[in-house]
Amino acid sequence: MVEHTSSESLQRHMLNVEAAMRWYARHCGEDEEQYAVAGLLHDFDYELHPEKHPAWGVQYLREHTGTAPEILDAIMGHAAYTGTPRTTRLSQTLFAVDELTGLLQASALVRPDKDIRQVELSSLKKRFKNRAFAAGVNRDEVEQGARELGVDLEQHMQNVLTAMQQMT
Repeated sequence: MVEHTSSESLQRHMLNVEAAMRWYARHCGEDEEQYAVAGLLHDFDYELHPEKHPAWGVQYLREHTGTAPEILDAIMGHAAYTGTPRTTRLSQTLFAVDELTGLLQASALVRPDKDIRQVELSSLKKRFKNRAFAAGVNRDEVEQGARELGVDLEQHMQNVLTAMQQMT
């Protein structure tokens, strides 16, 4: 990840997604390392190849690493525009947490202390409704992700918030 990504904010995003993926794996009895790797690598190619993301990254991982096919499918599926179906819990989880972690990070950064541990679900819900806040976060995809996971949106927000608060 670091070899292909110099942006600290993008690295932080991937670490946040990794934390959320680990949380869901633990709570759903899934393979935590597989979930973590998917979260950590899902955007590693974005900085250098945004126009080819995530296809470039998946091809690179396929050719240069032993990354499991399930992880590669999840990485392709996290970008809705690829049209890759999300048929596994792993791919559904990656899609569900990706955009939401961005909203959570933005919510922390506007606080005077910039501390994610001080973000509360009530303020997160208000920021979610305010589409001008963190406008790059696709709220429709956040909602779709929660539906695909079969988790209530508010509970999903709390789950990802808890995961990110526990990583600090």
